[in-house]
Amino acid sequence: MKKMLSLSLVMLLAVSVMLAGCGSKSKEETNAGGTTGGENTEAKSDLKIGMVTDVGGVNDKSFNQSAWEALQATETETGVAVKYLQSKSDEEYIPNLNEFVKGGYDLTWGIGYQLEKAIKSVADQNPDSKLAIIDSVVDAPNVKSVTFAEEEGSFLVGVVAGLTTKTNKIGFVGGAESTLIKKFEVGFREGVKAVNPDAQFIPNYAGAFDKPDLGKAAAATMYNQGVDIIFHASGATGNGVFNEAIARKKQGQDVWVIGVDKDQSLEFGDDVTLTSMIKKVDEAVKRVNKEIIDGTFAGGSETLTLKDNGVGIADTSTKNVSAEILAKVDEYKEKIINGEIKVPTE
Repeated sequence: MKKMLSLSLVMLLAVSVMLAGCGSKSKEETNAGGTTGGENTEAKSDLKIGMVTDVGGVNDKSFNQSAWEALQATETETGVAVKYLQSKSDEEYIPNLNEFVKGGYDLTWGIGYQLEKAIKSVADQNPDSKLAIIDSVVDAPNVKSVTFAEEEGSFLVGVVAGLTTKTNKIGFVGGAESTLIKKFEVGFREGVKAVNPDAQFIPNYAGAFDKPDLGKAAAATMYNQGVDIIFHASGATGNGVFNEAIARKKQGQDVWVIGVDKDQSLEFGDDVTLTSMIKKVDEAVKRVNKEIIDGTFAGGSETLTLKDNGVGIADTSTKNVSAEILAKVDEYKEKIINGEIKVPTE
Protein backbone atom coordinates (compact mmCIF):
# COMPACT_ATOMS: atom_id res chain seq x y z
CA MET A 1 0.00 0.00 0.00
CA LYS A 2 2.85 2.36 0.98
CA LYS A 3 4.61 1.43 -2.27
CA MET A 4 1.52 2.33 -4.32
CA LEU A 5 1.12 5.61 -2.41
CA SER A 6 4.74 6.57 -3.07
CA LEU A 7 4.33 5.81 -6.77
CA SER A 8 1.18 7.96 -6.93
CA LEU A 9 2.99 10.88 -5.29
CA VAL A 10 5.86 10.61 -7.79
CA MET A 11 3.42 10.62 -10.73
CA LEU A 12 1.52 13.58 -9.30
CA LEU A 13 4.75 15.51 -8.89
CA ALA A 14 5.76 14.77 -12.50
CA VAL A 15 2.40 15.95 -13.84
CA SER A 16 2.68 19.15 -11.78
CA VAL A 17 6.11 19.89 -13.23
CA MET A 18 4.83 19.30 -16.77
CA LEU A 19 1.85 21.61 -16.25
CA ALA A 20 4.08 24.31 -14.79
CA GLY A 21 6.34 24.05 -17.82
CA CYS A 22 3.40 24.35 -20.22
CA GLY A 23 2.07 27.38 -18.36
CA SER A 24 5.48 29.05 -18.53
CA LYS A 25 5.80 28.39 -22.25
CA SER A 26 2.34 29.76 -22.92
CA LYS A 27 3.21 33.02 -21.18
CA GLU A 28 6.44 33.38 -23.19
CA GLU A 29 4.54 32.89 -26.45
CA THR A 30 1.94 35.48 -25.40
CA ASN A 31 4.61 38.04 -24.53
CA ALA A 32 6.17 37.59 -27.95
CA GLY A 33 2.99 38.78 -29.60
CA GLY A 34 2.88 41.57 -32.22
CA THR A 35 0.36 44.14 -33.32
CA THR A 36 -3.32 43.38 -32.87
CA GLY A 37 -5.84 45.80 -34.30
CA GLY A 38 -3.10 48.34 -34.98
CA GLU A 39 -1.80 48.44 -31.40
CA ASN A 40 0.90 46.42 -29.63
CA THR A 41 -0.64 45.12 -26.40
CA GLU A 42 2.74 43.95 -25.09
CA ALA A 43 4.70 47.14 -25.79
CA LYS A 44 8.15 47.46 -24.27
CA SER A 45 7.64 51.22 -23.93
CA ASP A 46 5.03 53.40 -22.27
CA LEU A 47 5.00 55.73 -25.28
CA LYS A 48 2.08 55.80 -27.72
CA ILE A 49 1.98 57.24 -31.23
CA GLY A 50 -1.21 57.65 -33.23
CA MET A 51 -1.80 58.36 -36.91
CA VAL A 52 -4.84 59.82 -38.68
CA THR A 53 -5.10 59.28 -42.44
CA ASP A 54 -6.85 61.42 -44.99
CA VAL A 55 -9.71 59.90 -46.98
CA GLY A 56 -7.27 57.92 -49.12
CA GLY A 57 -7.04 55.32 -46.35
CA VAL A 58 -4.16 53.34 -44.92
CA ASN A 59 -4.13 50.75 -47.72
CA ASP A 60 -3.69 53.20 -50.59
CA LYS A 61 -0.55 51.33 -51.78
CA SER A 62 1.43 54.59 -51.66
CA PHE A 63 1.41 57.65 -49.38
CA ASN A 64 -0.61 56.65 -46.31
CA GLN A 65 0.62 53.08 -46.43
CA SER A 66 4.23 54.30 -46.34
CA ALA A 67 3.50 56.30 -43.18
CA TRP A 68 1.75 53.40 -41.48
CA GLU A 69 4.56 51.00 -42.34
CA ALA A 70 6.95 53.48 -40.70
CA LEU A 71 4.90 53.45 -37.51
CA GLN A 72 4.83 49.67 -37.53
CA ALA A 73 8.61 49.64 -37.94
CA THR A 74 8.93 51.97 -34.94
CA GLU A 75 6.76 49.60 -32.92
CA THR A 76 8.84 46.59 -33.91
CA GLU A 77 12.15 48.27 -33.21
CA THR A 78 11.31 50.13 -29.99
CA GLY A 79 8.13 48.70 -28.49
CA VAL A 80 6.24 51.99 -28.79
CA ALA A 81 2.51 51.33 -29.12
CA VAL A 82 1.07 52.54 -32.43
CA LYS A 83 -2.42 52.85 -33.82
CA TYR A 84 -4.12 54.47 -36.80
CA LEU A 85 -7.57 55.88 -37.48
CA GLN A 86 -8.80 56.04 -41.05
CA SER A 87 -10.87 59.09 -41.95
CA LYS A 88 -13.81 58.48 -44.24
CA SER A 89 -14.59 62.19 -44.67
CA ASP A 90 -13.13 65.60 -43.87
CA GLU A 91 -15.51 65.88 -40.91
CA GLU A 92 -13.72 63.01 -39.17
CA TYR A 93 -10.28 64.66 -39.11
CA ILE A 94 -10.71 66.65 -35.89
CA PRO A 95 -12.57 63.91 -33.95
CA ASN A 96 -9.94 61.34 -34.97
CA LEU A 97 -7.05 63.61 -34.00
CA ASN A 98 -8.73 64.39 -30.68
CA GLU A 99 -9.17 60.70 -29.94
CA PHE A 100 -5.40 60.35 -29.77
CA VAL A 101 -4.70 63.72 -28.13
CA LYS A 102 -7.33 63.25 -25.42
CA GLY A 103 -6.22 59.63 -25.08
CA GLY A 104 -2.80 60.74 -23.89
CA TYR A 105 -0.82 59.75 -26.97
CA ASP A 106 2.71 61.15 -26.99
CA LEU A 107 2.55 62.06 -30.69
CA THR A 108 -0.34 62.36 -33.10
CA TRP A 109 0.33 62.31 -36.85
CA GLY A 110 -1.88 63.86 -39.52
CA ILE A 111 -0.95 62.30 -42.87
CA GLY A 112 -1.65 64.55 -45.83
CA TYR A 113 -2.13 68.23 -46.60
CA GLN A 114 -5.89 67.85 -46.26
CA LEU A 115 -5.48 67.62 -42.48
CA GLU A 116 -3.72 71.00 -42.20
CA LYS A 117 -6.64 72.99 -40.76
CA ALA A 118 -7.63 70.17 -38.41
CA ILE A 119 -4.08 69.82 -37.08
CA LYS A 120 -3.87 73.58 -36.52
CA SER A 121 -7.18 73.62 -34.65
CA VAL A 122 -6.35 70.66 -32.41
CA ALA A 123 -2.81 71.94 -31.75
CA ASP A 124 -4.07 75.37 -30.70
CA GLN A 125 -6.66 73.87 -28.37
CA ASN A 126 -4.14 71.45 -26.85
CA PRO A 127 -0.85 73.36 -26.49
CA ASP A 128 0.72 70.65 -24.33
CA SER A 129 0.17 67.94 -26.93
CA LYS A 130 2.62 67.05 -29.70
CA LEU A 131 1.49 66.67 -33.30
CA ALA A 132 3.12 66.23 -36.70
CA ILE A 133 1.98 66.54 -40.28
CA ILE A 134 3.26 65.41 -43.67
CA ASP A 135 2.90 67.57 -46.80
CA SER A 136 1.83 70.81 -45.19
CA VAL A 137 3.22 73.44 -42.84
CA VAL A 138 1.28 74.23 -39.67
CA ASP A 139 2.52 77.26 -37.78
CA ALA A 140 2.27 76.11 -34.17
CA PRO A 141 5.05 75.50 -31.60
CA ASN A 142 3.81 71.99 -30.82
CA VAL A 143 3.61 70.79 -34.43
CA LYS A 144 6.42 69.32 -36.57
CA SER A 145 5.78 69.83 -40.28
CA VAL A 146 7.56 67.81 -42.97
CA THR A 147 7.28 68.65 -46.66
CA PHE A 148 9.08 67.38 -49.75
CA ALA A 149 10.43 68.73 -53.04
CA GLU A 150 8.06 66.55 -55.06
CA GLU A 151 8.79 68.56 -58.19
CA GLU A 152 12.44 67.41 -58.14
CA GLY A 153 11.68 63.70 -57.97
CA SER A 154 8.90 64.13 -60.53
CA PHE A 155 11.35 65.84 -62.90
CA LEU A 156 13.55 62.73 -62.84
CA VAL A 157 10.73 60.33 -63.75
CA GLY A 158 9.77 62.84 -66.44
CA VAL A 159 13.23 62.34 -67.92
CA VAL A 160 12.61 58.58 -67.90
CA ALA A 161 9.21 58.99 -69.57
CA GLY A 162 10.47 61.44 -72.19
CA LEU A 163 13.27 59.13 -73.26
CA THR A 164 11.17 55.93 -73.13
CA THR A 165 7.93 56.86 -74.89
CA LYS A 166 7.31 55.34 -78.30
CA THR A 167 4.14 57.25 -79.15
CA ASN A 168 5.43 60.64 -77.97
CA LYS A 169 2.29 61.04 -75.86
CA ILE A 170 2.69 61.09 -72.08
CA GLY A 171 -0.01 61.47 -69.44
CA PHE A 172 -0.41 62.55 -65.84
CA VAL A 173 -3.26 61.61 -63.49
CA GLY A 174 -3.64 63.68 -60.35
CA GLY A 175 -6.05 63.27 -57.44
CA ALA A 176 -7.81 66.42 -56.26
CA GLU A 177 -6.36 69.61 -57.72
CA SER A 178 -4.13 71.38 -55.21
CA THR A 179 -0.87 73.26 -54.89
CA LEU A 180 0.81 70.04 -53.74
CA ILE A 181 -0.32 67.81 -56.62
CA LYS A 182 0.50 70.60 -59.07
CA LYS A 183 4.15 70.21 -57.98
CA PHE A 184 4.07 66.59 -59.20
CA GLU A 185 2.49 67.55 -62.51
CA VAL A 186 4.75 70.52 -63.26
CA GLY A 187 7.95 68.75 -62.23
CA PHE A 188 7.05 65.74 -64.38
CA ARG A 189 6.14 67.93 -67.36
CA GLU A 190 9.41 69.85 -67.12
CA GLY A 191 11.42 66.63 -66.98
CA VAL A 192 9.71 65.35 -70.12
CA LYS A 193 10.24 68.69 -71.88
CA ALA A 194 13.95 68.78 -70.97
CA VAL A 195 14.73 65.61 -72.93
CA ASN A 196 11.84 65.42 -75.41
CA PRO A 197 10.37 68.84 -76.21
CA ASP A 198 8.25 67.38 -79.02
CA ALA A 199 6.31 65.02 -76.72
CA GLN A 200 2.64 65.80 -76.14
CA PHE A 201 1.84 66.12 -72.43
CA ILE A 202 -1.73 65.33 -71.30
CA PRO A 203 -2.75 66.02 -67.66
CA ASN A 204 -5.98 64.83 -66.05
CA TYR A 205 -7.35 65.28 -62.52
CA ALA A 206 -9.67 62.60 -61.19
CA GLY A 207 -10.95 64.82 -58.39
CA ALA A 208 -10.36 62.32 -55.57
CA PHE A 209 -7.67 60.26 -53.86
CA ASP A 210 -9.88 57.30 -52.95
CA LYS A 211 -11.65 56.41 -56.20
CA PRO A 212 -9.83 53.67 -58.21
CA ASP A 213 -12.71 53.60 -60.69
CA LEU A 214 -12.05 57.23 -61.62
CA GLY A 215 -8.35 56.49 -62.03
CA LYS A 216 -9.16 53.56 -64.29
CA ALA A 217 -11.46 55.69 -66.43
CA ALA A 218 -8.88 58.48 -66.73
CA ALA A 219 -6.20 55.99 -67.75
CA ALA A 220 -8.49 54.35 -70.31
CA THR A 221 -9.17 57.71 -71.94
CA MET A 222 -5.47 58.53 -72.15
CA TYR A 223 -4.40 55.14 -73.48
CA ASN A 224 -7.16 55.41 -76.10
CA GLN A 225 -5.62 58.74 -77.15
CA GLY A 226 -2.29 57.04 -77.79
CA VAL A 227 -0.58 57.80 -74.48
CA ASP A 228 1.83 54.99 -73.59
CA ILE A 229 3.17 56.22 -70.22
CA ILE A 230 1.13 57.66 -67.32
CA PHE A 231 2.54 59.10 -64.11
CA HIS A 232 -0.01 59.26 -61.32
CA ALA A 233 -0.07 61.25 -58.08
CA SER A 234 -3.49 60.26 -56.84
CA GLY A 235 -3.25 57.90 -53.88
CA ALA A 236 -5.68 54.99 -54.03
CA THR A 237 -7.21 56.46 -57.20
CA GLY A 238 -3.95 55.49 -58.88
CA ASN A 239 -4.69 51.83 -58.21
CA GLY A 240 -7.23 52.12 -61.00
CA VAL A 241 -4.57 53.49 -63.35
CA PHE A 242 -2.49 50.40 -62.68
CA ASN A 243 -5.49 48.09 -63.13
CA GLU A 244 -6.24 49.59 -66.54
CA ALA A 245 -2.61 49.24 -67.62
CA ILE A 246 -2.47 45.63 -66.43
CA ALA A 247 -5.60 44.78 -68.42
CA ARG A 248 -4.14 46.35 -71.56
CA LYS A 249 -0.79 44.62 -71.09
CA LYS A 250 -2.63 41.31 -71.11
CA GLN A 251 -4.10 42.32 -74.48
CA GLY A 252 -0.62 42.97 -75.83
CA GLN A 253 -0.59 46.77 -75.59
CA ASP A 254 2.75 48.39 -74.75
CA VAL A 255 1.68 50.75 -71.95
CA TRP A 256 3.32 51.77 -68.68
CA VAL A 257 2.56 53.42 -65.34
CA ILE A 258 5.00 55.41 -63.23
CA GLY A 259 4.29 54.87 -59.55
CA VAL A 260 4.41 57.44 -56.77
CA ASP A 261 5.59 57.84 -53.17
CA LYS A 262 6.90 54.27 -52.82
CA ASP A 263 8.18 51.57 -55.18
CA GLN A 264 4.83 50.51 -56.62
CA SER A 265 6.39 47.74 -58.70
CA LEU A 266 6.43 45.76 -55.46
CA GLU A 267 2.63 45.91 -55.44
CA PHE A 268 1.69 45.94 -59.13
CA GLY A 269 4.66 44.19 -60.75
CA ASP A 270 7.49 45.01 -63.12
CA ASP A 271 5.44 44.17 -66.21
CA VAL A 272 3.48 47.40 -65.88
CA THR A 273 5.56 49.66 -63.60
CA LEU A 274 8.18 51.57 -65.58
CA THR A 275 9.63 53.24 -62.47
CA SER A 276 8.37 55.03 -59.36
CA MET A 277 8.96 58.49 -57.94
CA ILE A 278 10.07 57.77 -54.39
CA LYS A 279 9.04 60.15 -51.65
CA LYS A 280 10.52 58.98 -48.38
CA VAL A 281 7.52 59.54 -46.17
CA ASP A 282 8.49 56.46 -44.17
CA GLU A 283 11.93 57.83 -43.31
CA ALA A 284 10.49 61.20 -42.31
CA VAL A 285 7.92 59.57 -40.03
CA LYS A 286 10.51 57.32 -38.39
CA ARG A 287 12.81 60.29 -37.82
CA VAL A 288 10.16 62.35 -36.02
CA ASN A 289 9.07 59.27 -34.04
CA LYS A 290 12.67 58.94 -32.86
CA GLU A 291 12.60 62.54 -31.65
CA ILE A 292 9.65 61.63 -29.43
CA ILE A 293 11.48 58.55 -28.12
CA ASP A 294 14.70 60.50 -27.50
CA GLY A 295 12.91 63.46 -25.94
CA THR A 296 14.24 65.88 -28.56
CA PHE A 297 10.96 66.69 -30.33
CA ALA A 298 10.55 70.33 -31.29
CA GLY A 299 8.04 72.11 -33.50
CA GLY A 300 9.03 73.68 -36.78
CA SER A 301 9.23 72.64 -40.41
CA GLU A 302 11.65 71.03 -42.84
CA THR A 303 11.60 70.29 -46.55
CA LEU A 304 13.31 67.15 -47.83
CA THR A 305 14.86 67.45 -51.30
CA LEU A 306 16.96 65.46 -53.75
CA LYS A 307 20.03 66.71 -51.91
CA ASP A 308 18.63 65.28 -48.66
CA ASN A 309 17.75 62.00 -50.43
CA GLY A 310 14.15 62.77 -49.51
CA VAL A 311 12.89 62.16 -53.07
CA GLY A 312 14.22 60.19 -56.02
CA ILE A 313 13.46 57.20 -58.21
CA ALA A 314 13.05 53.54 -57.23
CA ASP A 315 16.12 51.30 -57.05
CA THR A 316 14.25 48.72 -59.12
CA SER A 317 14.19 51.10 -62.11
CA THR A 318 17.06 49.10 -63.61
CA LYS A 319 14.58 46.35 -64.52
CA ASN A 320 12.78 48.42 -67.16
CA VAL A 321 14.89 51.53 -67.70
CA SER A 322 18.07 51.30 -69.76
CA ALA A 323 21.49 52.14 -68.34
CA GLU A 324 21.76 55.03 -70.84
CA ILE A 325 18.52 56.60 -69.62
CA LEU A 326 19.47 56.12 -65.96
CA ALA A 327 22.79 57.84 -66.68
CA LYS A 328 20.83 60.78 -68.07
CA VAL A 329 18.69 60.77 -64.92
CA ASP A 330 21.83 60.97 -62.80
CA GLU A 331 23.08 63.84 -64.94
CA TYR A 332 19.92 65.85 -64.32
CA LYS A 333 19.88 64.88 -60.65
CA GLU A 334 23.32 66.47 -60.20
CA LYS A 335 22.22 69.60 -62.05
CA ILE A 336 19.24 69.98 -59.70
CA ILE A 337 21.32 69.34 -56.58
CA ASN A 338 24.02 71.86 -57.52
CA GLY A 339 21.44 74.49 -58.43
CA GLU A 340 22.08 74.51 -62.17
CA ILE A 341 18.42 73.57 -62.67
CA LYS A 342 15.64 75.04 -60.54
CA VAL A 343 12.52 72.92 -61.05
CA PRO A 344 9.35 75.05 -61.11
CA THR A 345 6.33 74.19 -58.99
CA GLU A 346 3.59 75.91 -60.98
